[in-house]
Amino acid sequence: MSIVAAVGHGVRLARAGFVFAREGAFVDVDPTLLPPGARLPLALANLVARRDAHGLAGLSRAIDRLGPSYVKMGQFLSTRPDIVGPKVALELESLQDRVTPMSRRTAVGIIEAAFGAPIDTVFEDFGEPVAAASIAQVHRASVRTPEGIQPVAVKVLRAGVERRFARDLADMFFAARLAERAAPEMRRLRLVQVVETLARSVRMEMDFRLEAAAASEFAENSRDDPEIRAPAIDWVRTTREVMTMEWVDGVPIADPERLTAMGLDPRVLARTLIQTFLRHALRDGFFHADMHQGNFFIDAEGRIVAVDFGIMGRLGRKERRFLAEILFGFIRRDYLRVAEVHFEAGYVPNIHRVEDFAQAIRAIGEPIHSRTADQISMAKLLTLLFEVTALFDMTTRIELVMLQKTMVVVEGVARKLDPQLNMWSTSEPVVGAWIVENLGPKARLEDAGRGVASLVQLVAEAPRRLDDIAAKLDRLGDDAFARSPEPNGRFRIDSIFVGVLLTLLLLSLTKCVF
Repeated sequence: MSIVAAVGHGVRLARAGFVFAREGAFVDVDPTLLPPGARLPLALANLVARRDAHGLAGLSRAIDRLGPSYVKMGQFLSTRPDIVGPKVALELESLQDRVTPMSRRTAVGIIEAAFGAPIDTVFEDFGEPVAAASIAQVHRASVRTPEGIQPVAVKVLRAGVERRFARDLADMFFAARLAERAAPEMRRLRLVQVVETLARSVRMEMDFRLEAAAASEFAENSRDDPEIRAPAIDWVRTTREVMTMEWVDGVPIADPERLTAMGLDPRVLARTLIQTFLRHALRDGFFHADMHQGNFFIDAEGRIVAVDFGIMGRLGRKERRFLAEILFGFIRRDYLRVAEVHFEAGYVPNIHRVEDFAQAIRAIGEPIHSRTADQISMAKLLTLLFEVTALFDMTTRIELVMLQKTMVVVEGVARKLDPQLNMWSTSEPVVGAWIVENLGPKARLEDAGRGVASLVQLVAEAPRRLDDIAAKLDRLGDDAFARSPEPNGRFRIDSIFVGVLLTLLLLSLTKCVF
């Protein structure tokens, strides 16, 4: 990195630090929890704080002042209580994109550039913005279809947003690397990886083709789920900068009175929302990761309609098994099994004892079972679990933290619909069914079948692989073997090599079968 670039990063970060200090973001920080070298800067920062500064509220004000990139970072960090702590994460949840919409004329210019055609040839009509955020804004428009004129929602990328985000993200990368070098204990939090994840998320959010693809995949996964759907994507009118989709007419899920007036039971909707989230996470490994109440509507048929697919979560098979067995283990109070799952997944290093970890997990589970069912929060349980796992050197799993944070949000939305919601009885059918299907006898037979198929494929490919390896060995080792003082040296070395290779092959075959 050039000196000029480093100075630029430093100046902009210094300005951001001053804004945070001025708004009192550091007022409530306990200096005894900081390294000695950080206590003097903290004292100086608090000297410039406004008199009416109030800690966490000042944090939100500072982020708002610093602009869209920092708002997006704040929203992202609200999903990482393992880094900022639960109180700060809760405060960051309130951050909203408070931006003035760009003019209709500017949006029209972006659309015409994206399609290379006048706006009138793309849409029948194109209205004023109805919602604006840091990355994009939404307009209502209409298109001509074989069924007639249909209303659509058009999402347009804001002008200049990519350049602004690129600069601010570069500053954040600089700060994260600096922090990890200056304080090695910060490496466990993987700050550089956090910024990389944010940058990747922002890049995906800025390419509306990817969001459209996420909406399409979500709709495909949900096609047999009668209780939820996603808006249809108009691929003809979707580009990198513009996304067109079905206009959703529905009642916000946050309005129980209107839902009741429609003849719907909010308590049933709460149960459906939780079960749908768990089903998508476990069955599909692909879930909506921004499940606040503004992103869900109820249509005239009583179905939940999800919108805004800019932030999605994915879970591999290992993570899905981990989630299911963790929840089921707590339901059955089988803390040893919960501990074993952590070790089997490789999340907790083997330097620790499974029994000690199970004891720590029991300290989480037993107080929960002393409460009534409607007082138990699965999201809170996972939060406590991650706090305990940190004591056992469990590295941060970003996909699991995103899942946990999404669960916090969806659980909050569901409890607003039904304050007495029993999270365990609601989740048990979905979790139990997944375990029976994926970890029961039938699943083991299917796994064995896959193992046999892998074995057959490996045996079929073994000769070709051996020939490839031998050919590479010949090319790399001709000179060395030519200098061998013993005439039979090469034969002996080739024999040893083939013997080792066959041993490895046998071990691979054994692994495939068992």
